[in-house]
Amino acid sequence: MSAVYPSLRDRLIIVTGGGSGIGAAFTEAFARQGARVVFLDVMEAESRALEASLSDLSPAPVFKRCDLTDLVSLKACFADIAAAHGDADVLVNNAANDDRHALDEVTPEYWDDRIGVNLRHLYFATQAVTPAMRARGKGVILNLGSISWHLGLPDLSLYETAKAGIEGMTRALARELGGDGVRVCCIVPGNVQTPRQARWYTPEGEAEIVAAQCLKGRVQPGDVAALGLFLASDDARFVTGHEYFVDAGWR
Repeated sequence: MSAVYPSLRDRLIIVTGGGSGIGAAFTEAFARQGARVVFLDVMEAESRALEASLSDLSPAPVFKRCDLTDLVSLKACFADIAAAHGDADVLVNNAANDDRHALDEVTPEYWDDRIGVNLRHLYFATQAVTPAMRARGKGVILNLGSISWHLGLPDLSLYETAKAGIEGMTRALARELGGDGVRVCCIVPGNVQTPRQARWYTPEGEAEIVAAQCLKGRVQPGDVAALGLFLASDDARFVTGHEYFVDAGWR
């Protein structure tokens, strides 16, 4: 009973970190809309399994291994995609890593690594796809933020710094690119029930999160992807420059 967006059919969608978790939900959701999806990840086994599970779709999503923290590799990867598939219509900047860390343990090297993993590549991936978008007067960038810094969750100071920066970057780039018809939005997930999040929360911890939500249930990856489909579609043609939460009202 999911919504269908005719404007997404045959569009080229690039999803970073698209092999597992929320990223995999984006990969599948766009592919089921009839879009042409290329998803990037460093997790080869999970990505190959996802690619195989969706191989009956037409067109089927395509996995491409890419280390987004290596900017030379990132640039080459996006050039290869353009050569093989054409210019991107939508970029979903999803890839991130929320490993826990304490203030006293952070070194300058770890700072640079975490910013590279969680913020820097979004900017340069956007830089790679927007010349073609601007030339044809349309395109969509969807950046994935996080509820974490809005709540001040513990042991995530670098991650939260990066995710806060994504919201600022979204607003700045929406202004810079809007004159050329390119929209830039930020999706802010709450606590989404993925295998990775199960590493960090006990059943008791999950119950505390649900108790703090206005809606009493666990947010699923597909709930986040559903908002992404709308924002990427022509139905959202005047939606840009803001953050949109999928958090069940977590406060």
